[in-house]
Amino acid sequence: MEHVTEGSWESLPVPLHPRVLDVLRELGFPYMTPVQSATIPLFMKNKDVAAEAVTGSGKTLAFVIPILEILLRREEKLKKSQVGAIIITPTRELAVQIDEVLSRFTKPFPQFSQILWIGGTNPGEDVARFKEHGGNIIVATPGRLEDMFRRKAEGLDLASCVRSLDVLVLDEADRLLDMGFEASINTILEFLPKQRRTGLFSATQTQEVENLVRAGLRNPVRISVKEKGAAASSTRKTPSRLENYYMVCKADEKFNQLVHFLRNHKQEKHLVFFSTCACVEYYGKALEALVKSVKIMCIHGKMKYKRNKIFMEFRQLQSGILVCTDVMARGIDIPEVNWVLQYDPPSNASAFVHRCGRTARIGHGGSALVFLLPMEESYVSFLAINQKCPLQEMKLQKNTVDLLPKLKSMALADRAVFEKGMKAFVSYVQAYVKHECNLIFRLKDLDFASLARGFALLKMPKMPELRGKQFADFVPVDVNTDTIPFKDKIREKQRQKLLEQQRKEKTENEGRRKFIKNKAWSKKKAKKEKKKKMNEKRKREEGSDINDEDMEELLNDTRLLKKFKKGKITEEEFEKRLLTSGKKSIKTAGLGISDLEDDI
Repeated sequence: MEHVTEGSWESLPVPLHPRVLDVLRELGFPYMTPVQSATIPLFMKNKDVAAEAVTGSGKTLAFVIPILEILLRREEKLKKSQVGAIIITPTRELAVQIDEVLSRFTKPFPQFSQILWIGGTNPGEDVARFKEHGGNIIVATPGRLEDMFRRKAEGLDLASCVRSLDVLVLDEADRLLDMGFEASINTILEFLPKQRRTGLFSATQTQEVENLVRAGLRNPVRISVKEKGAAASSTRKTPSRLENYYMVCKADEKFNQLVHFLRNHKQEKHLVFFSTCACVEYYGKALEALVKSVKIMCIHGKMKYKRNKIFMEFRQLQSGILVCTDVMARGIDIPEVNWVLQYDPPSNASAFVHRCGRTARIGHGGSALVFLLPMEESYVSFLAINQKCPLQEMKLQKNTVDLLPKLKSMALADRAVFEKGMKAFVSYVQAYVKHECNLIFRLKDLDFASLARGFALLKMPKMPELRGKQFADFVPVDVNTDTIPFKDKIREKQRQKLLEQQRKEKTENEGRRKFIKNKAWSKKKAKKEKKKKMNEKRKREEGSDINDEDMEELLNDTRLLKKFKKGKITEEEFEKRLLTSGKKSIKTAGLGISDLEDDI
């Protein structure tokens, strides 16, 4: 574990509690990492800390240990309902992980109670647990913590409980803001006492994080820990023992390359990242069918209650594949991950670094591979400059099997697979449009036919991005996709029932005259309709010698018409005035008064 240690725990200027040192020995951490040696003494000396360190550098212990030491040194011991420390983190998985690490350190100190508040659990049960067992240290996601401050009616006055707060930690602060938690964080900060120590930890520093530092920290000490050795000169943002690769392949070759790679690395542990939840659902199902004798699990942000169970189960595996979105990209520490595979590049460059950081953690080795389309190859240079993240090319694997026909046959046999594929394709295209690096990831450069073949689609979906486009290189299957049944008999029965209902409604409505009232939704639409109507009238009026310029002049002169309609002038006077003002008469134009009234 070279280049990651920074002296023993005993060498800290502020001595740690003997029982804390015992836990560190049990966990197999005899030495500190640089971020720990830099942060812990400052935190314990009443300083606010804003720490930036590469992913996998040991940031969790850099705040868990000071929290315990600060609470142990309190003059007044905490009561059951008093909160001494709060740790806020962006995702449930990271919260669970921190809670697990914290529990190893609080076990020798029974006077401290800890509680985990995350989404996917019953808020009422969370309130009951706090009232029964207390929570001197809270580990929470922002949404659930904000919700708990509003539970006074249920007997939880959390605003009063946090008056005793000593430490607030915001972990993965940049991700907290990226995920839209800024409003929740600000609300939470309003409830907390100003006299506290605050630690802000992040792998990347952004302008939003800087704003949060100014708002939530008092005269903070800024710590930036870089990789040692050769990496230091380039301020590299990924672990030095990470081997980073890229592979350039066409959209319809990518899936075959992925499956071939996974089949050749069955005894290893992999994370496979996709851009959307729908892609995880679809390709996760496909990999389950095509990569045998390997445990394959899926996890994404739209899963409500299964996420925690899946995450904990995968952590225990010696080998396996976790198909996931960026919900697993930040701070998650899964033991012994050998490869991080990015099937789709992330929507922003900093997420690329965080994804890669799920392997090669705390001095261990690891590898990462990103699949790129031919027109995306310049992303490699962009990452080297923007993220100080150099990549080396991995050549296309030979003797790959074409598995797309098999995937098509799965879609033909089960409507669930067919629908998942269509949704995945649509979500991928929509995510591609939103890519931050849109000079490289340009929708107009996408080969939609090749992409559709890569998704093994039976037909092209209807979506705005494809409107008006022709796809000569994509051949849809000669099958009425409405006839594809669900393999699940209950779902198919429900579908047939719905189809029958729709057929009945169609039959009942046949022969009925439909009265549809058209309403213009904007002035622009009204003007278009007016122009169209006038063009039609012009075509109908044969022998009319009025030209376009005169017609425009005539229609625009509404002032005289309004006077005529109000009875202020007669019809003769109206026509006379038109003539004297240099315009052709209504009769000459082949139009009557009523025609003009309709169009104004």
